[in-house]
Amino acid sequence: MLQSGNDYFIETAAPYHHLKDVPFSKLVSSDQIRKDPLFFGPYKVSKVVRGQSVTWVPNKYYWRGKPKLNKIVAQVVSTKTASQAIKSHKFDIADVVNSDWQAVKTAKDVKFIEKIPLAYSYLGFKVGKWENGKNVMDKNAKMNNKSLRQAIAYAMNINQVEKRYTQGLTFRVPTLIPAQFGDYFDKNAKGFPYNLKKANQLLDKAGYKKKGKWRVQPNGKPLSIHLAAMTGSAVQEPIIQNYIQQWHKIGLHVSLTGGRLIEFNSFYDKLDHDDKNVDMFMAAWSLSSEPSPRGIYSETNPMNDSRFATKENNKLLNEIDSTKAFNHKYRVAAFHRWQQYMNDEAYIVPMTNSYSIQAVNNKIVNYSLKPAAANSVWYKVGYAK
Repeated sequence: MLQSGNDYFIETAAPYHHLKDVPFSKLVSSDQIRKDPLFFGPYKVSKVVRGQSVTWVPNKYYWRGKPKLNKIVAQVVSTKTASQAIKSHKFDIADVVNSDWQAVKTAKDVKFIEKIPLAYSYLGFKVGKWENGKNVMDKNAKMNNKSLRQAIAYAMNINQVEKRYTQGLTFRVPTLIPAQFGDYFDKNAKGFPYNLKKANQLLDKAGYKKKGKWRVQPNGKPLSIHLAAMTGSAVQEPIIQNYIQQWHKIGLHVSLTGGRLIEFNSFYDKLDHDDKNVDMFMAAWSLSSEPSPRGIYSETNPMNDSRFATKENNKLLNEIDSTKAFNHKYRVAAFHRWQQYMNDEAYIVPMTNSYSIQAVNNKIVNYSLKPAAANSVWYKVGYAK
């Protein structure tokens, strides 16, 4: 409860008089949200072209006064055309696709702002299902073998991949708590550095014997693993295919769910509904400013898409958020115990974090990605005279 984003109390306001007569089940699709929302920031929405763009104009009721811009247009562009849009100065502010960094870093009249967000990508393993409002483990699930999960993690050559495709702007992380959380991050965590020899040893010892080209389950039955992964930038396909080849090297028959990468919304629909054709998946989280993992990995959270739920995990999460955790040293120790547990069990394997880079027109002033500036940045942003 000491930090913003803690999930224990609401930190935003909603206009009761505007929303009180809207049934909760219809809130997302209501005109009050979609067509006529109310705003208390420096700008308000004047036009929405669904799936394409949003136009913002000054909010004359904003308490600080009139902002510096007459209009802001936010537009969706394909990752395939983003770098060209930056070089041609189509936008004043644009996100840089990390794999395109070499192509855009020499763009003229552009400054680049970077930060490392509280986020990470990970590999998850389906070991249960969502049932009666909670995650329920299946002891017979294909991926419910710690040695199998760890071997899959050790076979991933993440450092090589990111050096090749993102010039190191995306990088391997050793734990599910990002280093930006300071003491809570376990700096001694090793995660799963690339080690094919160890991966093979783990599988051999656990009884995953080779029968021809592929390994079979310890009970002798064939082992075929389906991986769900999302579509993305131009390098997403070769990156995913690389990892599949790595798993083939250790004798694991891994293939893509449905034979191809999956569109974002369809991907999460499959995870949320425990699609039987998903054994493991590559996903990502953007975290809040409170590092507690309870909001993601608790037994009663439907977003815990691996569906793992153990007494030990419940215990460790409770310790992290207990009244004793108001003592900083106690909470740090609790966080470290949880990270060690998660790396050992490997229900979720941390993969990468990334530098987030934005290209900004040199004529733009007062734009910042610093958290301390977030509450007033759009009031202050303008063009240099």
